[in-house]
Amino acid sequence: MDFDYQWFLLGLPVAFALGWLGSRLDLRQWKREQRDSPKAYFKGLSLLLNEQQDKAIDAFIEAVQQDPDTSDLHFALGNLFRRRGEYERAVRVHQHLLNRADLPRADRERAQHALAQDFMKAGLFDRAEEAYKALEGTAFDTEARLALLTLHERSRNWRSAVEVAQKLERSGTGSFASRIAHYWCELAIDADARQQQADGDDALRRARSAAPQAARPMVLAGQRALARGAHAEVMQAWGELMTTHPVAFNLVARDYANSALAAGEGPGALERLRALYGRAPTMDLLAAITLLDPGAAVQRSRLLAHLQTQPSLSAAQELLRLSAGDTLSSDETQGLREAIGRAAKPLQRYRCAACGFEAQHYFWQCPGCLSWDTYPPQRLEDL
Repeated sequence: MDFDYQWFLLGLPVAFALGWLGSRLDLRQWKREQRDSPKAYFKGLSLLLNEQQDKAIDAFIEAVQQDPDTSDLHFALGNLFRRRGEYERAVRVHQHLLNRADLPRADRERAQHALAQDFMKAGLFDRAEEAYKALEGTAFDTEARLALLTLHERSRNWRSAVEVAQKLERSGTGSFASRIAHYWCELAIDADARQQQADGDDALRRARSAAPQAARPMVLAGQRALARGAHAEVMQAWGELMTTHPVAFNLVARDYANSALAAGEGPGALERLRALYGRAPTMDLLAAITLLDPGAAVQRSRLLAHLQTQPSLSAAQELLRLSAGDTLSSDETQGLREAIGRAAKPLQRYRCAACGFEAQHYFWQCPGCLSWDTYPPQRLEDL
């Protein structure tokens, strides 16, 4: 059968016309999508800047529906969900990104980091730990390790915290010696609670090795010796503390004085305490001196001298207690003592220098902001 070239010549222009028309339709659709998508994106951005997060989320959802392959829109939407506390929706957005086979490596790592943050904010610490560990060797390696360190601190997983802190230090992120020493001290306390003295000794030794000049291992060494009744060891450990960290010594001044009496070293300890008090007078040191030199008359003179140099309400309260009935009636003295006691109580606290959290008990790690060594070892009235 012969082919009729006439039909070919007639069909060629028709095919060309149809192809041209189809390309124009595709081009118009592409232009319309490109025009509508930025509009929705910028609308969401404008709403976000105006703190209208609900409407911003709707705008970003619209933009994602128009352009489902744009990863930046997904990141913006996921971050908005996390900020609003809608962690489940944030997780779904970031997991959707991770499930895309065409996602570039940089965006995949970014999505993994965002997913780890979602789990962390949601309190799913086990899943957050896995997500952060998956970021090892990526551009988010340091951020992930810092987040893991915080996670281990919150869960009181001190051994894992030591490992992560050591890795951070080896990577050149900074010095974590003081924090590592705190972790080993916590492990020593845990070992003592389980009556595993050998493990406690090893943990304390590691704490001293990590930060030889840190105050807490010295304090803990004396406390552990005091619990065993080894007063000579107490004097040695806290004698070193008195020399290297005289301000932190206030935390154990009274116990030091009691151990000095038990060890028969009262006169020598009294001399050292007086010398330290002369350089930095505090009520804690004054109370320790009183334990070693308890005469009522000399105690009153010391309190009066302290009031002249350090006019604290605690000293005034103590002086009133000693001089009750001498120049004031009992009722007046009692009323004044109670009034000063109420006024002094807020000042007999420790305050975190980082967040301002106050407590009657001294903390090495602030319960409020979880920072280490942010509590000055002096009560507010001595600052």
